[in-house]
Amino acid sequence: MGSDDALEDALVRTSFRVMAVLTRIGSEHDLSLTQLRLLGLLRDRRPRMTDLAAFLGLDKSTMSGLVERAERRGLVARGKSPVDRRVVDVFITPMGSELAQRVQEEIRVALAPYTDRLAPDDRQVLTQLLDSISGTPTGGHGKGGSTNAL
Repeated sequence: MGSDDALEDALVRTSFRVMAVLTRIGSEHDLSLTQLRLLGLLRDRRPRMTDLAAFLGLDKSTMSGLVERAERRGLVARGKSPVDRRVVDVFITPMGSELAQRVQEEIRVALAPYTDRLAPDDRQVLTQLLDSISGTPTGGHGKGGSTNAL
């Protein structure tokens, strides 16, 4: 097995482990993976519906349905953009923010047995490498980064 094959295999194994954690925790809160991503994305931004759909890889009608379901639960809301009143933005509500914080903590705890195996310096290096792979600027793993991912 070549080094590229080993890297791809390690990335796939790791993604399966992370996806299993996200799926389990999302399910415990009656959230799909896409809903988890939605909450993670909205934690520190207020995007247009069209931008949100593009980022999540969803068509307009699917995006509308996703937001409507989250609105019914009181997790997100839509409103006119403060910048351009013709544009509809989506934003997280206080209840959605509280749930996102709770879920993020549960994810951190669930991943800790794996991440705690690394020395602090190695965690920092791994974070930088993963940011590089994902196209996230170094240090971009704060509130809105992945779970954002979430």
